[in-house]
Amino acid sequence: MAPRTAAAATELEEPHSMPGLHFNQPLSWRAGKPIAVADLLRRLQTLSRELQGMEQEQNDRESFTKVAKELVNPNLLSHKDKGVKALTACCLVDILRICAPDAPFTGPQLKDIFNLCITQILPVLADPSHAYNNQHIYVLNSLAVVKSIILLADLPNPDVLITAVFKICFDVLAAPAKTTDGEGLQRSVESDMTSMLVSLVDETAELPADAVDIIVAQFLRTDPKAVSGSVGKNKKNGIVDEKQSTLVLRQLPPAYNMAKYICNSCPEIMARYFSQYFNDIVIDASQTSSHKVPSKNKKRHSDGVGDSDDDHTAGPNEEGISDLRKVHGLLRELWRACPGVLQNVIPQLEAELSAENIQLRLLATETFGDIISGIGAAGPPALPRMDPAAYPSNALADPSENTTSLNLVTKPSSPEPFPRTHPQAYANYLGRRLDKSALVRAAWTTGVGRILITSAGGAGLNREEEDCLIADLGRTLGDSDDKVRIAAVRVVSNFSFRDIVHKLGRSGGVDESGSVLATLAERVKDLKQPVRAEAMPVLARIWGVAVGEISAGNQEVCALLKGIPSKILNTHYTNDIEVMSLLDHVFFEQLLPLHYPPIKAKTPKITSGNSQDAKESQGEPTDPDKIRTERILFLVRDLDERAKKVFYINQSRQPTLGPYVTAFLERCEEYNGGVMDENETQIKEHLTRLIKTFAGRFANPQQASADLWKFAKMHDRRSYQLIRFCMKPDTDYRTFIKATKELTKRMVELSPSTTASNSLVETLTSLLYQISLIVYNKSHVPAIMEYSRTDDKSLAATAHELLREISSKTPEVLKAHVQAICKTLQDEAPTAKKANDAGAVDNLKACASFASKYPKEIPQDLRFRQAMTSFALHGSPAEAAKYAVSVIWAASEKKQMLVRDLMQQCLKGFQYGGEGFLSRLATLSQLMLLAPNEIGQDSADAIHDIAIKQILKQVRQPSKKAADAYEWSSTIDTEALAKIWALRILVNHIRSHGDAESLPAVAAPVYRLLLSLIEQQGELSPAQDTPATHKPRLRLFAARLYLKLCTHKTHEALLSASAFNALAVVAQDPIREVRAAFLQRLKKYLHHQKLSQRFYTIPFLFAFEPSDQVKSDVTTWIKSRATIFSNTRSQQMGSSSKVNTVMESVIARLISLLAHHPDYANEVEDANKAEDLILMSHYIIFYLQNVATEDNLSLIYHIAQRVKACRDAIGSRPAADAPPTEADDRLYHLSDLAQLTIRKYEDTHNWTIQTLPGKVRLPSSLFSEIKSHSEAQRIAEHNYLPEDVEAGVEEYLKDTLRKSRPGHGKKRKSEGDPDGREAKKAKALPVRKATGTGNAKEKKEKAMPKKVAVKTKTPTKTKKTTEPKEMDSGERRRSGRAKPAEKNYVERDSEEDDEEMYMDAAAYQEPGTDPEVDDLANDSDPTSDGKNEEVPTMKQGQPEADQDGEEEEESDKEKESDEEESTPIPTSRSKRKPTTSPQSNPKVRRPTVKAKPVRSKAPPTRGKAKQVPSDDDDEDDEDALSDPPDAE
Repeated sequence: MAPRTAAAATELEEPHSMPGLHFNQPLSWRAGKPIAVADLLRRLQTLSRELQGMEQEQNDRESFTKVAKELVNPNLLSHKDKGVKALTACCLVDILRICAPDAPFTGPQLKDIFNLCITQILPVLADPSHAYNNQHIYVLNSLAVVKSIILLADLPNPDVLITAVFKICFDVLAAPAKTTDGEGLQRSVESDMTSMLVSLVDETAELPADAVDIIVAQFLRTDPKAVSGSVGKNKKNGIVDEKQSTLVLRQLPPAYNMAKYICNSCPEIMARYFSQYFNDIVIDASQTSSHKVPSKNKKRHSDGVGDSDDDHTAGPNEEGISDLRKVHGLLRELWRACPGVLQNVIPQLEAELSAENIQLRLLATETFGDIISGIGAAGPPALPRMDPAAYPSNALADPSENTTSLNLVTKPSSPEPFPRTHPQAYANYLGRRLDKSALVRAAWTTGVGRILITSAGGAGLNREEEDCLIADLGRTLGDSDDKVRIAAVRVVSNFSFRDIVHKLGRSGGVDESGSVLATLAERVKDLKQPVRAEAMPVLARIWGVAVGEISAGNQEVCALLKGIPSKILNTHYTNDIEVMSLLDHVFFEQLLPLHYPPIKAKTPKITSGNSQDAKESQGEPTDPDKIRTERILFLVRDLDERAKKVFYINQSRQPTLGPYVTAFLERCEEYNGGVMDENETQIKEHLTRLIKTFAGRFANPQQASADLWKFAKMHDRRSYQLIRFCMKPDTDYRTFIKATKELTKRMVELSPSTTASNSLVETLTSLLYQISLIVYNKSHVPAIMEYSRTDDKSLAATAHELLREISSKTPEVLKAHVQAICKTLQDEAPTAKKANDAGAVDNLKACASFASKYPKEIPQDLRFRQAMTSFALHGSPAEAAKYAVSVIWAASEKKQMLVRDLMQQCLKGFQYGGEGFLSRLATLSQLMLLAPNEIGQDSADAIHDIAIKQILKQVRQPSKKAADAYEWSSTIDTEALAKIWALRILVNHIRSHGDAESLPAVAAPVYRLLLSLIEQQGELSPAQDTPATHKPRLRLFAARLYLKLCTHKTHEALLSASAFNALAVVAQDPIREVRAAFLQRLKKYLHHQKLSQRFYTIPFLFAFEPSDQVKSDVTTWIKSRATIFSNTRSQQMGSSSKVNTVMESVIARLISLLAHHPDYANEVEDANKAEDLILMSHYIIFYLQNVATEDNLSLIYHIAQRVKACRDAIGSRPAADAPPTEADDRLYHLSDLAQLTIRKYEDTHNWTIQTLPGKVRLPSSLFSEIKSHSEAQRIAEHNYLPEDVEAGVEEYLKDTLRKSRPGHGKKRKSEGDPDGREAKKAKALPVRKATGTGNAKEKKEKAMPKKVAVKTKTPTKTKKTTEPKEMDSGERRRSGRAKPAEKNYVERDSEEDDEEMYMDAAAYQEPGTDPEVDDLANDSDPTSDGKNEEVPTMKQGQPEADQDGEEEEESDKEKESDEEESTPIPTSRSKRKPTTSPQSNPKVRRPTVKAKPVRSKAPPTRGKAKQVPSDDDDEDDEDALSDPPDAE
């Protein structure tokens, strides 16, 4: 029994032998008898050590009961000693660990335990230096590892504690460590806290809303502009922490990482919370709406057919929108961190894309764009480095292009490819491109740009998706709203150079229509100034960055971007002063930055061409002047012809404006800051006029005027000197830069405020850009000369061209280098067996231009004279001989002797085809002009014999084609060149003739020869066998020689009215190149005021011009001149009795010209007469479109009426009492036609024609008075117009005006047509082949409107007419009859005729220009920069600040004439009763047109064609139609 008993006893004792707690010391006490702190700490430490050593196995649970009860005693939980609480917490978490899962605590006790751990223990973890930090970490670790924290969820009402856990944990990680020794938080703290919170989220049935808010708030810690505190839906009016606005984070915050880990660990749970959170925010925002009343029948146009931003639907107010903006920023960051939690939010966000409220759609669009781009709350990454002044320039292979942002919070990151994760939402987002609101479309554009730049946040886009987005971006550049276009331009500016080439470049370059880059280039001519101001710098910056690759010969970059400078410079033709001002800034700040290259200068070394194999050694110190020159040459090389004109014109402004700036500075010195001892009134008036002149060149004249007055009142003499430094031709580039820097600094120091200084600096900078020799600087000349010699990087041709321009416009710059040029010419002098270098011609021209101004600077040694003689005899091309003669005559001390020797050598044994015969002809031509007194009669006869008998009368290559063959060739052969030089010899002879009395007799044969060439279409041979390709060249050259002769008043008087009419018809030559070249020369002479006012009639013959380019050229030019004359007239009205009516008076000469036009038949049937008149009305309508305004229409009408009161005076003049001739009838028909057209034009524009007092006298060379009053009365009362004319004119006028409206044919710009404008092509009208004989029946070949019923009043709108039959675009009108040459070459001076006609119009002079300054500027317009007017691409008819004034030379008789009656421009209006004529409506036959087509051959190919020699000895602008001839 004992063993059993013993065994039983043992069995009974086993349960009590389980491991248990051995600690038995008291931990609680009665009130008033507390345990000493030291003892209590010792006991707690003992207990803690024992508990830590116990594992989670079978233990005696009852042994923990007493200790557990004592540990939750308030005496310990609320003890004031931190150590007691820390150790108590350690013991409690151990008991929870050991007794898990059944804690020996009641619910309230657990709540107290967690309250201790959460509120007392966890917060002090932020202080790693705390004495009990290890105990605190132990508590945290236990809660996390054992997951005791989940017991919190089982407590009643645990929300407060759960919220406190989240708040305290995130605060601990977010707060900086409080230690003084730099010790930070242990990594285990972050890990344990994260684990603990994940467990809590995973096990809690419903997290408190405040806890979700706290998690949400962590994702905004990456936002530098995050609001302080959380962004929960109940947090309003958060205050932006400005200290974080410039925060750059190198790593993600620990609190952010913890929140991110929580969301990624429990994506489905957190997705539910975030969906509710987002929904609550939206509901709260909607509850704060301002409750707008929705309009009835309001439809949502989310498909984007409208353009209005009006929104009548109720939506959130400002406070609600602010909250929504915060939560949308949160969504951006959530997608970067944990996209899985947004699975339920994306559909809600997608719904906002279709919301009625514009603010919601805008927010959703912005948010989707950033989400897809992987851009978070911190915003987009820093913009790429795009510095056009950097050296070396950006390269596609540059590693910096691939480096990612070091700022992790701004680095785009998309963990998942959004287009594939949420395809429906992505598709709906793309649909916002057509949103009705421009704001939404602009936001969409920004988003798409970011998607392309970031490659969808790094997730990548397939090729199809990327191409689609690029195409859409291009469409937004042509959107109908300027806000969208501006957004698109800014998007492009954010692309890196690599992305521009490899992404945007995929759609094509700037010259490929429809591409993104081409559409961006079109924005520089946008109708809206803000768009232009954004687009032009962006486009220029792209080229400035790409110039390195362009210079390196990267074909891909060249094909895409080399056309950018041309696109920018062509904006000059818009004639908009704001555009021109912007162009200056962009040119010198982006294309050619003043501070490029930003390296220190070394001693310039001009070495061989191999020295610039520099790309492989870009880091080596190099001559900055040579680097800058190379950039200039590359820019000029790639310019198209129109842009090149602008480039050279802008560089030539300094010689024109320099004298006026000098006068301005002198007047400022006399003004003395407003304190003057004498001449105060005169000085102020003069200074006022000068400032007014300069202010007119600025976009804001008032501000510019105020700034210039401010500058004058400063009276800073040092500033005056600095401006003079900038203007001086001998100032090197380094001195110029220093002067501009110092001037800017002084203006800032002397200005009273920052705003005033900025405005003044801006004004002076713009002025300096116009008056300084920046490109044509003396520092660039050595490098230009080197490139011209070595052809390094194939820049020799461009260098020669630039050197030629410098020599002709600013030869002063060459002073320091002329000896080097002369030395080069000596070394390259040709001989009979050795040809000169092709670039010698440019050096010779430079030397000739310089010698004309500074002859003493030219070498006088024998070797140089021999070199010039060699060029004169053997130079190739022949222009070299011409310039060599000019150098000899201008600079040689023995020029008479050298000239005689040259002439003898040229004449001796001259034979066509002999060695250097073209050079000899050129030399003889120049000698006839420069040294007529050195040429004896015998020599002159010999020269004429060579020119006429050996050259002009010979046809060495007879044409095998039909006699009327007339063709253009891009090349010109030797025989044609020889004839051109022969013509020049004859013309130069009469140009140099000094005897005015004998001039008519001497000039008559030459005038007959030129007229014959013009009328016979270049045919001189009686056998009619001149080669077809020679004839257009000879006709063009004859016309241009006529124009040159007419630049001199004595020669212009020899041009009869009939010869003038024949010359005018050259404007309708069948060949486009002839018409364009003739127009260009005509514009040039009129622009420089070298031709009389009657030549303004010729441009209006381009009404039927089939070439859009040529017609646009002439249209813009006419409008530009008309605007200048109009502005001048308005200024003269108040200060002078004479007013300028140049363009208005042209109508009389135009009527006379049309009356004698070859296409206007003499005797035809009425039906065909009506047809002719309707076609003639096209010229008048073209005139009215470009000249007529509401203010001058009455004057034009009055002048047209006066024509009917005169008789035709061209040719033989009938007796005063003779009946009207056929010529008179043509005048009266056209006068009535002009009046009818003007009245219809008036009605169309709702203007009023006023009755004018007085009468206008017309030119007596064209019109003579009707002496019989009764005859004059009969003519005035008779209507000469056939019956069908009125309806035809009205219909054509309406059609023309409709097509000319800006909105005609306009599409929505965002779809298919980037500019929103359809191409408008010139209407091609019938043309007849010139046969030399007129036949009235040929008129039946013209197109006529169909039968129209005409009433006495304006026809109703229901009446229809048929458009004239359209022909091939290559066909056009030209003369079909040749008129006999006028035998009398001397007629009444056209200047006197103009004086009679122009009603005492004052000669044009820029108002406010001082005569003293005019003398300095050679009587040029102070607002001029030598601009040639060209094609408009934005606005037409704008004031053109760059135009020269049109100052007519007053004849002696003009001053004596007192016959004219002044006809003022009316200021009051009286409604004219419309007059109509009864007309019938006969049937009109539609003709069959037999037209001669214009050759559609491409323009001449550069580099291969031979060039027509220059016909201008002092200007020498080369023929625009051909290139320098090959040496023969």
